Amino acid sequence: MTSADQNNTYDYIIIGAGSAGCLLAKRLTEDSQKRVLLIEAGKSDNYIWIHIPVGYLYCIDNPRADWRFRTSNEVGLNGRSLLYPRGKVLGGCSSINGMIYMRGQEADYESWVAATGDESWSWQNALKRYKQFEDYHGAADEWHGKGGEWTVSKQRLRWPIMDVFRRAAVEAGIPASDDFNRGDNFGVGYFDVSQRSGWRLNTAKAFLSDAAKRSNLTIITEAVVTKLQIDPGTKNCYGVEYLRNGVATQALCANDCGGEVLLTAGSIGSVQILERSGIGDAGHLNKLGIAVLSDLPGVGENLQDHLQLRMIFKVNGIATLNTKVHSVFGKMMIGLEYLLKRSGPMSMAPSQLGAFAYSSPDQARANVEYHVQPLSLEKFGEPLHAFNAFTASVCNLRPTSRGSVHIHSRDPLAPPVISPNYLSTDEDRKVAAESLRLTRKIVEGAALKPYTPDEYKPGKQYQSDEELVHAAGDIGTTIFHPVGTCKMGRADDPMAVLDSELRVRGIHHLRVVDASAMPTITSGNTAAPTMMIAQRVAELLTGE
Repeated sequence: MTSADQNNTYDYIIIGAGSAGCLLAKRLTEDSQKRVLLIEAGKSDNYIWIHIPVGYLYCIDNPRADWRFRTSNEVGLNGRSLLYPRGKVLGGCSSINGMIYMRGQEADYESWVAATGDESWSWQNALKRYKQFEDYHGAADEWHGKGGEWTVSKQRLRWPIMDVFRRAAVEAGIPASDDFNRGDNFGVGYFDVSQRSGWRLNTAKAFLSDAAKRSNLTIITEAVVTKLQIDPGTKNCYGVEYLRNGVATQALCANDCGGEVLLTAGSIGSVQILERSGIGDAGHLNKLGIAVLSDLPGVGENLQDHLQLRMIFKVNGIATLNTKVHSVFGKMMIGLEYLLKRSGPMSMAPSQLGAFAYSSPDQARANVEYHVQPLSLEKFGEPLHAFNAFTASVCNLRPTSRGSVHIHSRDPLAPPVISPNYLSTDEDRKVAAESLRLTRKIVEGAALKPYTPDEYKPGKQYQSDEELVHAAGDIGTTIFHPVGTCKMGRADDPMAVLDSELRVRGIHHLRVVDASAMPTITSGNTAAPTMMIAQRVAELLTGE
């Protein structure tokens, strides 16, 4: 690399300015001697709806901020295809996600240790990393950190119907909780959120706002990486090729100085880039006419996601957001409250109240998560219903179904084939039926009785296991947590794409640092674990 243009040669090239990429850019530029390039396919995050919490409604399925992927027609969803949002903007998915701060459960991390043989992924070690970037709303203690870049806030609103549902959950045997981030999430309470003073906090704001001032960081937006540059003989990844304004450009990595390419494009994007570069299943790549540089059959496999089952209940005698937004005065008051106080419905994360529960007594730990909302609608993007109602979405935290994502064309702008394979195992279908019954049990409790809840979706006509599984296929939708498609694992695992330090097998100077590295999905929302993964790689690269 010594003969290359030094202005286009970097110590680290980071591909994807999302939850992992922005944190890495901040950490790696703390050494002023290291030159770092951050490449993002999307635009800047200077779009107002990114920063207003309720703005996710205007960002998802909007080409300004979203890749706008879709799944294949899913057998388990009765032939339906789902919108599959992925952030295409500075901040990545942290610019369009639900803002819920969730680490998962202690046992999730022990399963990573078992899969990799590496104790650095234990709960205790992960907890130390979380605390390093946290700025928690309470005092620093054994569970939480203070003074980090990532603000963890209490929500700035409450709804009476949510408080009633919370009481009903307690009546059903789910204990009240004020913190879902201590390793055992069993309980019901309001979620903590990634917001700062009523504004969404994305990773661009949290990490890049400071790092961008450093002369050793170069940020390029609206640049689609077409492939990695890899020497076929040495198998060294020495750079990237990307398209910007229709012009093909390359950036080089100073391998001779220990430089690396860090792929942080997410569980969908990282697979696309690896496969276009000749890293993946040889049979699949040969069909596309792509020269195979590393035959890794696990690339694009092991896709896991949380499928939420959106149950809707009409209520009487208690207000919900549905009727508030259907009056001009109500809309005016919502806007005025946010303008003056940065609170109210416009400060709302998509889900406000959470609960972790056991779908059946034979589960070893809480295996379902609720996202409860004081509103209802037919499907995302449509108007709220004209009647008062709430939605209780429940998802299987540890699905056994496994899907895949693969390119079907060498065209870097062609969408991939995403096949989550929801509800494809007996276990997942069993948990789906149990979850719907558990929700009914909560709603039938004394706390909600005065408001005469009436099941609008899926409907009381679904009673048997078979009927409930069919209903789950009708109302199930992604909660946007794809992971696992480039999983880390032991050397003897033929489907492991990465070693425990996230290095790509068979290729030098290349790591994948995002949610695709997870061998198994965490029991909850996945944004914070993705940042923790990046924090681990920053430790490895900086020697801290």
